Amino acid sequence: MHIRPAISSDLPKIIQVLKASLGEEDLPLSEEIWNFKHVENPFGKSLILIAEDRGHIAGVRAFMKWEWVYNGISYKTYRAVDTATHPQFQGRGIFKKLTLEALRLGMDNLENFVFNTPNDQSRPGYLKMGWKQVGKIQVALHPAFNSFLKISPVSSVYEIKKTSSPNEIEDLCSRWNDNRRKDGKLFTPKSADYLSWRFENNPLQQYEVASTSKYYLSGYIKKRNMVKELRIAECIFTDKEDLKLIKKLIHKWSSKFGAQIITYSPKFLDLGPISYKGALGPILTFRELELSQREINLLQQEKNWNYSIGDLELF
Repeated sequence: MHIRPAISSDLPKIIQVLKASLGEEDLPLSEEIWNFKHVENPFGKSLILIAEDRGHIAGVRAFMKWEWVYNGISYKTYRAVDTATHPQFQGRGIFKKLTLEALRLGMDNLENFVFNTPNDQSRPGYLKMGWKQVGKIQVALHPAFNSFLKISPVSSVYEIKKTSSPNEIEDLCSRWNDNRRKDGKLFTPKSADYLSWRFENNPLQQYEVASTSKYYLSGYIKKRNMVKELRIAECIFTDKEDLKLIKKLIHKWSSKFGAQIITYSPKFLDLGPISYKGALGPILTFRELELSQREINLLQQEKNWNYSIGDLELF
């Protein structure tokens, strides 16, 4: 068994391994989607490793590049995302071997830490490899009274409505990032390129997007049995006066799509006193690569993280 960094010519075989391991029922897989996540990412190209056995790709592990900022310090990080072992090679510890080698290379590259939100099945394996638990992600629930009893939505078509230029969006993001630095907590810096990549040109998930010189809002519908959840993935603004416009637009979206409930991150947004806020999301974990003990202690406290749902949800 040989582990090495993937090269572009490996991609067709990587997709074959992913399809053989994961299938496509819940997660569409293609070279276009792979390149979107791991090549076009504005934070940089992913760290991708493959395990080879006699010329066959037995497994793949991808760490997506990401960035967090705290007190003016930029932390270069990875999101532990795509991983798969071909069914013919399962039971040989390939996932662990690939992950440990990725951690070693991450340290060599002077990256600061790896983070993800593993499910209950995979979390124990990560913890054995040194991951630390931060806690459950904070999520707010807000009943959509204006559309709660609607049987069918007005529309199911996602739209991207932008009345701002790229320069205006960049200026909005710059002001937003400046405000987040003053919060004294970890946050992912936003840019026009990031928002375009993450929400406007995402082949995995379509988003409803509204962008002006004063705010940027994105969201989508998540169906849970008979309930439609309007999930606010990103909400960027710099003037509290604009919150009135944002709240009005969110309720307009819930009516458009016939949502019964609205979910959002309470870190940046508040839809009112009838919202329920709590540790309702998946468990956030991280693995240090190049951090001091003080920084490790900082990351282990959920209160020190500022995030939108879009920063941490799987895509």
